[in-house]
Amino acid sequence: MIIVTGAAGFIGSCMIRYLQDEEYSDIVAIDNFRVEKKEKNYIHKEGILKIDRREAFSFISTNSSDIRAIVHLGARTDTVETDPAIFQDLNVNYSKKIWDLCATLDIPLIYASSAATYGNGEHGFDDHLDDISVLKPMNEYGRSKQIFDEWALERSKKPPYWVGLKFFNVYGPNEYHKDRMASVIFHAFSQIRKTGHMKLFRSHKPEFKDGMQLRDFIYVKDVCQCIISLIYQPIDSGIYNLGTGQARSFLDLVNATFEAMEIERQIEYIDIPKDIRDNYQYFTEAEMGKLKHQMPTLNFYSLEKGVDDYVKNYLLPGKYL
Repeated sequence: MIIVTGAAGFIGSCMIRYLQDEEYSDIVAIDNFRVEKKEKNYIHKEGILKIDRREAFSFISTNSSDIRAIVHLGARTDTVETDPAIFQDLNVNYSKKIWDLCATLDIPLIYASSAATYGNGEHGFDDHLDDISVLKPMNEYGRSKQIFDEWALERSKKPPYWVGLKFFNVYGPNEYHKDRMASVIFHAFSQIRKTGHMKLFRSHKPEFKDGMQLRDFIYVKDVCQCIISLIYQPIDSGIYNLGTGQARSFLDLVNATFEAMEIERQIEYIDIPKDIRDNYQYFTEAEMGKLKHQMPTLNFYSLEKGVDDYVKNYLLPGKYL
């Protein structure tokens, strides 16, 4: 049995599909399945056992001997939410309970951290840091992930095998429900299809040209494939970056989206909204040496190939993974 939390969400629902494609039949999906706008992420996935997240701990305790691994992807991911209590409850305390159960019941754990823990990148994006407490996230979401990472590293009692993955900018199928928090690719596609052109944030820093803000964009299919590998071929326990290791500009991304949609490029630059301007990251790029040393065959979609697959096979026909 493999348990996936956050199974109705973006990455979690894709993870369920990848497990099914691996012909793994004993899959337990944990989430709040009362959120109607997420229903299409999982309604077509047959043969999974759905458990409400409030019942997760008792289910894990009762079935611990049958659980091969828990993939903990459930979290509040809203980067503009400012109430720390929400993140403390959903991201920190819930994750601590999952960890303690895995440690007590000897269950391997793979969980989602975030590149948001790196803040503005003043300490780089290197997961070899001996003291991660120096990192200063720029929003409550990032702080919640940082709090849990620090807490996990301090535990004397740990799961028999555990991996925390600092996801960089993940994009791909099944993010229709994420609204403002959906990927830039999703918003680019939606805007181009509606208006025929794309608005990009202009730069408010002289060292970056308009549209040349850089992110490490990783396709959700690569994330899922990596997690599958981690389940079947364990590596050294610890916290690892999961990006492509190559920063690309928003202009590159939008050009790839126009190309996949076969529409002539038209771009307009607008100011970054004031409510996010102070916390806006201009550069992220995963240092991937640590994970690739453990997983030397790890490969990723290029931005162009990932966007092409996402646009043509999912966004244009309105399909789900």
